[in-house]
Amino acid sequence: MHTYPDEDTIHEFQDALLLWYNHHKRELPWRQDQDPYKVWVSEIMLQQTKVDTVIPYFYHFMNEFPTPEALAYAEEEKVMKAWEGLGYYSRVRNLQTAVKEVVEEYGGRVPEDRDAFSSLKGVGPYTSGAVLSIAYEKPEPAVDGNVMRVFSRIFNISDDIGKAKTRKRFESLVAPFLEEVKPSEFNQAVMELGALVCTPKSPGCLLCPVQSFCEARRAGTAEDLPVKAKKKAPKAKDMAAAVVKNEHGQILIHQRGETGLLARLWEFPNTEVPRDGERIEALHQYLSGEYGVTAQIKEPVQKVEHVFSHLIWYITVFEAWTTESNVQDPDCRWVTWEEIQNYAFPVSHQKILDEQKEKEASSWI
Repeated sequence: MHTYPDEDTIHEFQDALLLWYNHHKRELPWRQDQDPYKVWVSEIMLQQTKVDTVIPYFYHFMNEFPTPEALAYAEEEKVMKAWEGLGYYSRVRNLQTAVKEVVEEYGGRVPEDRDAFSSLKGVGPYTSGAVLSIAYEKPEPAVDGNVMRVFSRIFNISDDIGKAKTRKRFESLVAPFLEEVKPSEFNQAVMELGALVCTPKSPGCLLCPVQSFCEARRAGTAEDLPVKAKKKAPKAKDMAAAVVKNEHGQILIHQRGETGLLARLWEFPNTEVPRDGERIEALHQYLSGEYGVTAQIKEPVQKVEHVFSHLIWYITVFEAWTTESNVQDPDCRWVTWEEIQNYAFPVSHQKILDEQKEKEASSWI
């Protein structure tokens, strides 16, 4: 296949891929119909998250918020709780903001005009292409990592897929393939091929329905593609966290700020500490300085490691007790074990909470 294939070659490619897709596509809950709202929610969930992880979240989310109106006017804390564990929480905050605009400006109907849909908060070129093609059969390229991997091998392209201009190049290459087919099927077929056959490592070339079109297979470069510049190694941070309890059996939790990493999620009080430094003393100073709380801190009870794309947290967890119930930080509150279930925590602090709940349960046995 040449970089710009002729119409006959494109038709042969389409036929081979779509025949394979119709025989091998997975039964996924968001494929049961072409409801634009469901497609949109699924696409936001699937960004940077594996399909198997998303499926139970999708069912739960659609049960909680079955319509755009239900999501638009839901309490943010309830929405965040439904998203808890999926990560990249700005995705769901942007989604709720955008869906509210759809309800108020478009009568609850997801706009099928590209400019209108793309103007919504959190809707980038991929999301726009995916939703408009899958829900409305618009011939829009939906170029994500899967698609760039497949077409970088088909065309033997070694451009860095981390660059915006490379994505634009692939959008141009994909566009002719969306003619004279159902765009919903073709775009999903390419994604499915990337997920099941044309995988990042050890691609299943012998099983590939379009192997005869693949220039990288002919050149022996399939496993070297796509090319993506390596990111910097994540920075490590030593942290100390405290599960602070008062004489009423309540636990102290804190809500993170409006912006930045894990914005507006809840957490146990924590601070960065010097590597190999005196963690208990640092935690004492932090609790006193930030919250006005003097606490008795015991030996560490847990260690938690959490890896972000750019950062690794090494958290040493301590239990602490205080007789004070007044906290000077307005973003803090005392909650019971029952109440804490209603607050959304990042994964790292869910691990702390889970450990504490186990200890709490065992104490009653």
